[in-house]
Amino acid sequence: MGFAILVGVLRIIRGWPLYYLIIGGYCGIILITPFAPADIIGIAYDSGGVTTSTITVPLVTALGVGLATAIKGRNPIIDGFGLIAFASLTPMIFVMAYGVIR
Repeated sequence: MGFAILVGVLRIIRGWPLYYLIIGGYCGIILITPFAPADIIGIAYDSGGVTTSTITVPLVTALGVGLATAIKGRNPIIDGFGLIAFASLTPMIFVMAYGVIR
């Protein structure tokens, strides 16, 4: 989750399009799934739900919208949202990567 927030904040500061990160993340998940152990794939896919709790969604959304509002030239509606979508991908990638490495 922390890595996703770091990359999301860099995305807002640098002005990277969100769809690059989302498409890249899903491509990474698709590529690593065949190499992950079969007993860990279900756990990895379920770990994406960790990021959608009642505390993390408002907190991360407020961080993204607030940061985009504070930076001149950024639209908080366009640039401020999307951190939760990216944050849901990273636990899946890291859990499967751990299964491959282990």
